[in-house]
Amino acid sequence: MERMHPGLIVFSALMALAAVTCRAQDNAPWNHKSCAVVLTYDDAIDVDIDNVLPALDSLRFKGTFYLIGSSSVVATRMAAWRKAAAEGHELGNHSMFHPCDASLPGRTWVSADNDLSKYTVRRAVAEIRQTNVLLQAIDGKTQRTFAYPCGDMTVHDTLFYSWLQKDFVAARGVRGVFDTLGKVNLDNVDCFAMNGNTADQMIALVRHAMQTHTLLVFLFHGVGGGHNINVALREHSELLHFIKDHEDQIWVAPMVDVAEYIRAHQ
Repeated sequence: MERMHPGLIVFSALMALAAVTCRAQDNAPWNHKSCAVVLTYDDAIDVDIDNVLPALDSLRFKGTFYLIGSSSVVATRMAAWRKAAAEGHELGNHSMFHPCDASLPGRTWVSADNDLSKYTVRRAVAEIRQTNVLLQAIDGKTQRTFAYPCGDMTVHDTLFYSWLQKDFVAARGVRGVFDTLGKVNLDNVDCFAMNGNTADQMIALVRHAMQTHTLLVFLFHGVGGGHNINVALREHSELLHFIKDHEDQIWVAPMVDVAEYIRAHQ
């Protein structure tokens, strides 16, 4: 049998090692984990502080809280928000008044003052930037993400976020899709909105993200009450404990950190 040249043996070994390394990286693309999970909570409500923050802190998880600047809970509980930010949670921008397009079906609840279809792009952009000023006054930070109120992205067919790309690291949308690292659109990050979901249903989403090496963003409103869009406190707790039990495979971080990672690796 013909003997292989020593140089070829070394080359073959290096190539095999490179292939194994590449496969390992493909299976752990999210900060050396199989997937990334971002826990986001909208609207700045009391249960964020009373229910969610203690649950996250007990497991050493950091979440993203999208605050409406005009929310009374921002004004009356500012010390709690400041403490949350100091401990590593993100205070995201969910606009000043949460304007939504009342011309769309099912939007009869939108007040005339907060009807996005009556806005100008200039007004939408100005209010969002004013909210950034407020949030910086609370947490001292300049890097953060935005969440589209109601998932509405346009004013009279104009994408208002086009004027805000330099103000944010990313913007979260509402479309429920799993994205690989290279496919995430930082101008409209996909997410899964929860309403009445069981722990098993939410855990199934996490399992899918682990198997497909994708990004999973959860969108919560009420947790244990506080909002008509709600997930039971026990179901939310079971989800968090499942993630904690699989922390060796799941990267959990605020949206701003994950978005910065995506930007650096795309």
